[in-house]
Amino acid sequence: MMRVDLNADMGESFGAWPMGRDAELLDIVTSANIACGFHAGDPDVMARTMTEAARMGVGLGAHPGFADLQGFGRRRMDLGHDSLRNLLRYQLGAAQAMARSVGERVRHLKLHGALANMASEDAELARVCFEAALTIDSEITIMVLAATAQQEAAEALGCRWAGEIFADRAYNDDATLVDRSQPGAVIQDPEAAAQRVVQMVRAGAIISESGKHIPSAIDTICLHGDGESAVQIARTVRTELERNGVTLARLEGHQGAISST
Repeated sequence: MMRVDLNADMGESFGAWPMGRDAELLDIVTSANIACGFHAGDPDVMARTMTEAARMGVGLGAHPGFADLQGFGRRRMDLGHDSLRNLLRYQLGAAQAMARSVGERVRHLKLHGALANMASEDAELARVCFEAALTIDSEITIMVLAATAQQEAAEALGCRWAGEIFADRAYNDDATLVDRSQPGAVIQDPEAAAQRVVQMVRAGAIISESGKHIPSAIDTICLHGDGESAVQIARTVRTELERNGVTLARLEGHQGAISST
């Protein structure tokens, strides 16, 4: 039986400025990655998002990124390892405190934006980030960009991890995401996105823009909520997965290395 988690990045509004369609997504996903206030979000937004996610039975995750509100965490930064560790610990700690306040716990951690992209290219940087999180919670599941240096680092650490693919993003042949500045990097057609996801889940592989199959652990699928067709993509992906016999459930993940990669 095929089983996957559906996740979305949430809690990215700030004060009076709304971002994304969290309420609609919470009716679709099984896990939520909550912004921790550095690239987006604020304490009130975090509290509201976690409260509603807990009410809906959606698993909570921390979504830390660079301290870059203006750039939405999508600008690369060069930080020393000690600063990077503290950046992760600070944000995870905030997420844990807010989760406890609503009677829940943080089940997973997923890096955001430029930090995630850098860690997908550099296993040492990924290791620094993941080790920092594990010093706070040794049982937390690390959500990694599947088949990248992030997965390499998580496997080497022997921690619990889950491989993630994106429903609406195109892939390079090395399993990294096509840069958003490139044509076709973001998939807007709900039916095309859904069929592509089903194909990858069935194949147990990321399918790059060139058609290359990259064997991957596909434990969770990222759905976005901040694009024009994003919520329709999310609904269509869920419907198509269920129609093809895929069970949707909260994140489980793996421990250490797996043979399929």
